[in-house]
Amino acid sequence: MNKTKITRTMKQIVIRNGRLIDPLHGTDTVADLFIAEGKIAGIGAAPAGFVAEDAIDATGLVVTTGLVDLAARLREPGFEYKATLESEMAAAVAGGVTSICCPPDTDPPLDKPGLVTMLRQRAKNHDLARLYPVGALTVGLNGRQITEMAQLREAGCVAFSQGDVPIADLQVLYRAMQYAANFGFALRLRPEEASLVNDGVAHDGEYASRLGLTGIPVVAETIAIAQITQLMRATGCRVHLARVSSGAGVALVREAKQHGLPLTCDVDINHVHLADVDIGYFNSQYRFDPPLRGVRDRDAIVAGLIDGTIDAICSDHSPVDDDGKLLPFAEAERGATGLELLLPLTLAWAERAGVSLPQALAKVSSTPAAMVGFEASLSIGARADLTVFDPDASWRVTTDALKSQGKNTPFLGYELKGRVRHTLVKGKRVFDA
Repeated sequence: MNKTKITRTMKQIVIRNGRLIDPLHGTDTVADLFIAEGKIAGIGAAPAGFVAEDAIDATGLVVTTGLVDLAARLREPGFEYKATLESEMAAAVAGGVTSICCPPDTDPPLDKPGLVTMLRQRAKNHDLARLYPVGALTVGLNGRQITEMAQLREAGCVAFSQGDVPIADLQVLYRAMQYAANFGFALRLRPEEASLVNDGVAHDGEYASRLGLTGIPVVAETIAIAQITQLMRATGCRVHLARVSSGAGVALVREAKQHGLPLTCDVDINHVHLADVDIGYFNSQYRFDPPLRGVRDRDAIVAGLIDGTIDAICSDHSPVDDDGKLLPFAEAERGATGLELLLPLTLAWAERAGVSLPQALAKVSSTPAAMVGFEASLSIGARADLTVFDPDASWRVTTDALKSQGKNTPFLGYELKGRVRHTLVKGKRVFDA
């Protein structure tokens, strides 16, 4: 009964004359794309019996796989005054993001199967982007008692994390990694040694000293990476490092990969473009966790993206209300809205670094998709989660232009290139500009 209903509501769609970019296979060609039953049914030529019920003219536009964001806080449950599932899902598809991983640091944290099931069902009811919850690694994110990861996995969790609260007790982390390795689960860990962070709010460097801001040293990240990689060797656990921020951290990841460890990592898009000098005179829009590092760190991140050390780029979307941002720098809430900026900022990086469009798009689509557990490609039979965008269209980042309930971003007022025109999820049009 359900299958008949779903089939009846799915239209057969043709996307005509688009520049088809498949990041997984590195292909780049102009052709028509045919969609039926929520999947790609044909490329170039229509499949037998295909009758288009809807058409999209993609002349001059790029057609690619939908973006996959490895870290986006949707603020539900518990923080609805900052944003709602409805507002952030709408922001996602407006930014061409069709799949979202949400961290477990909600209120309450995602440490019980019932909470995960409820969140997935609420997201499904909105029928926009796909939601992939990341389960809490410890109960209440308290760093002491390991959650029932197997049950959380059955409820739909794709990985397990502590969010931004690292486990202080290495014995607990060791046991968690043994558990995960036994079941083949992946962990996503923020590499940060909490005892070296203390009350730090900015990168521990010359600029923080001049401003009188308490610094967070790079060694807080590198010590954590060293500990995690040693535990990986002892347990065989697969680990994804979330939001590496320093050149020294990138070097350690590169070394670990060269030694064959099953390690992947990402960086958030803000760290690709910004550095500590951009803080200016205590502009709280530039307060992040981890903090913006030095210019050399930013350049090392860019180099790491190009040579493949850094696997993916995420938005680290964190909508904050005005009360959380309109405070002195050291007191302001950390993070920025990013779902709608992930694509244009990735395009800006690619243009500046001389990276091809298929290579750049792979960092925000096919590569993170593989980490989540599915294939994102423009192949016949692949899921029709697609983004159609104009790479040359300029737009100004304003509070009115953002659909996210959070308007906090250091890029307010910037003129960016790359505008999403259409987003399709499961073969259905969920956004049209």
